[in-house]
Amino acid sequence: MTKDLCVTPLCPALGARVEGLQLNEPITAEVLPVLRQAFLEHVVLVFPRQDLEPDSQIAFTEHFGAVRSHPLNTRRHLEGHPGVLVLENRPGQRGARNDYWHSDISHMTDPPNVTVLHARTVPKGRGDTMFCNMYRAYDGLSAGMKAALGELRALHSGAATMRRSLDESTDARRLDPGEIPAPTSHPVVRTHPESGRPALFVNPHFTTQFEGLTHEESAPWLNMLYAAATRPENIYRHGWSEGDVVIWDNRCAMHYAVRDYDESMPRLMHRTTGFGLEA
Repeated sequence: MTKDLCVTPLCPALGARVEGLQLNEPITAEVLPVLRQAFLEHVVLVFPRQDLEPDSQIAFTEHFGAVRSHPLNTRRHLEGHPGVLVLENRPGQRGARNDYWHSDISHMTDPPNVTVLHARTVPKGRGDTMFCNMYRAYDGLSAGMKAALGELRALHSGAATMRRSLDESTDARRLDPGEIPAPTSHPVVRTHPESGRPALFVNPHFTTQFEGLTHEESAPWLNMLYAAATRPENIYRHGWSEGDVVIWDNRCAMHYAVRDYDESMPRLMHRTTGFGLEA
C-alpha cells in the first residue's frame, strides 16, 4: 500500500531514502507510479535493509528499463543471470577501479537509463559512492553558455575501459583494442524523455571531445562543465550498509566510487542496468 511508503529526501541536490517496501516482493500497480515519480524527482533512490534475490533485482530493474548484460563483458556475471554483474573486492582479487566521475557505459549508442546496485558485503565506513545532479549542473550555467552548448555533440569512447582492464591489480577481463567500438556521438545537452528537463550529458571517463573539435580545443569547456557538475553542493554521498539497494538515473546523474579500501576489505555488489524504457 502507498500509505506504508515513506520517501525522505537525503540532501537538497538529489537522493531520497525509500522505506516501507520489500523489493523481493512484486511491485504493485498502486505503488509503481509513486515509485517512478519519486525516481524522476530525486534521481537517486536508496532502499535500506534489503535481501534481494537476483531474479527480484532483475524484475525490479525492469520496471525502469530492460535488463541487459554489459556490452564489453568486462567482469563476471552471476551464474545463471547474465544481466547481473558481480563487482567484488577480496583478498587475492582486487576489484576494478571506478573512482572517477562517469555515467555508466555512455559510449554505447543507447546508454542505460538506470543502474541498480545491491550491497551484499561492504567494508564498514568505506567505499562510499558519490552522485551529482546533471540537471542542476545545466541549470546553473549562464544563458550564453546554454546557447553555446545547445547544438554541440560530444564523442564518448570505451577506450578508457580498455585501459583500465590492462591494469595488473584488477579483476576486469583484459580487453583487446579490436573489441572497442568506434566513438559514439551524443548531444552535450540531452532532454530527459520522461521529465522533459535538459541535463548535461558528458563525463570525464568516457567523453573525449566535442564533435568537430580537437581534444585540446574541447578540454577547457569540458573541464568547466565537470567542475560545475561536481561542486560540493551538487553532490549526495552515499555511505553503504549491507543490504542497501540504490537505483540512479544515468540520463541525469554522474557517480564516483570512492576507493578508500584495499583487498583485505571484502566488498561485494550485484549490479543490473536497464535500457530503453522511456516512459
